[in-house]
Amino acid sequence: MCPETQVPANVSIEGTQISLRAAKNNYDEETGDIFTFSGDQYFEAYVVSSDRAGNFYNELILQDLPGNPEAGIQILIDENALYQRYNFGRKVFVKLNGLSISKSNGLIQLGKQNRGDLDPITPSEIDEYLVRSEIIEEITPQQIDIGDFSPEFLSTYIQLDNIQFNRNLFTQTNSTFAAETYDQFDGFRQIEECGSDDSALLATSTYADFRSVNLPATSGTILGVLGRDFYDDFYVVQLNSTEDLSFGSERCDPEFFDCGNNTEEGDTILFEENFAEITNENRLDPLGWTNLNVNGGEERFVDATSNGNRTLRISAYNTGENPLEAWLITPPIDLSQTRNEVLSFDIRASYDNGTILQVYISEDFNGDPETANWQLLEANIPMGPSNQNATIFRNSKIDISCFTAQVYIGFRYQGRDPSRTTTYDIDNIKVTAE
Repeated sequence: MCPETQVPANVSIEGTQISLRAAKNNYDEETGDIFTFSGDQYFEAYVVSSDRAGNFYNELILQDLPGNPEAGIQILIDENALYQRYNFGRKVFVKLNGLSISKSNGLIQLGKQNRGDLDPITPSEIDEYLVRSEIIEEITPQQIDIGDFSPEFLSTYIQLDNIQFNRNLFTQTNSTFAAETYDQFDGFRQIEECGSDDSALLATSTYADFRSVNLPATSGTILGVLGRDFYDDFYVVQLNSTEDLSFGSERCDPEFFDCGNNTEEGDTILFEENFAEITNENRLDPLGWTNLNVNGGEERFVDATSNGNRTLRISAYNTGENPLEAWLITPPIDLSQTRNEVLSFDIRASYDNGTILQVYISEDFNGDPETANWQLLEANIPMGPSNQNATIFRNSKIDISCFTAQVYIGFRYQGRDPSRTTTYDIDNIKVTAE
């Protein structure tokens, strides 16, 4: 169905029609000044958000066309249950006289200027600025990949195919959308695109009706609105409801090297490091460690202390490095004279915006991690809080008994400032045997 181009019969509106894109262009990105409209201009748009399930609050997300939109915008409205009048697909006309446009949390917004801030439209003013038509269009989502995320798609309805939630969300118990102890205001859950290294975050309000629903452990399609997190650090996808998920296909997890299921630590300690004496990361070098940024940047694993405990820490936050790939590799560990070897280590994740740490093992590392043959290990990489330091470490115990020579354990961090900057602390690396 093609959208109607004339003002519908049930709508009484006078003035000059402009495009949503033209309205947005009145905001000056360079100055950041709030712009207030005057005159009789208006634009038409379609609702692509719904507050019925509580995942959107005091806002409408509008895009200019029901399919292949050129622009989207957030309108601040101090009213609940907006879905009852401005339901998904509803065509509306926005009269601009007296409204102001600004940018906050990474999104272009419309509202009412109040002493240099942008306030929501009050309930008594809604009909003055938003004219509801009888037309409800079928919204056709834009089918894009995570790697396509860009400002042009913000505040529009998108479709992501071949998506799964990060496997570490299911290592102990099923994870919910936003009902874990570390969720504050929003729950962020990493989604991954099968067949690529791209990942993003699904954002769910802790007030959403489906916050306590378990995440699907399979793969499939996500429909949602593309936005930004509160601090404008990274892109997020927001659901209108769980009906926007169509999952049921097989997962596409990477293949992990598997020696077996023995995780019982032996009495013989072949290697152990708790970093208690590493008061500067440079002290690792004479001990045979490799601590390297392979992209030529300066950031690498550094010593850190919290609550009296010393760890090795890595984060891309505020480094300006995009990408940032850093490796922390142990000295050689000889497995030739023992059996039933078990690798153990502790990891903590803070300010989490994606799982970007992996653990590998190699028999032929010679100083350059990019030329060695690495086997990916099934490590217990935690998902941490998105807006604070974590307090809890997660332990991994991995059977490495099928290796019978000298091995190296490598921790690989793949970050990008400012979008993939999760902070990791590593501690208590140990290899035991019988």
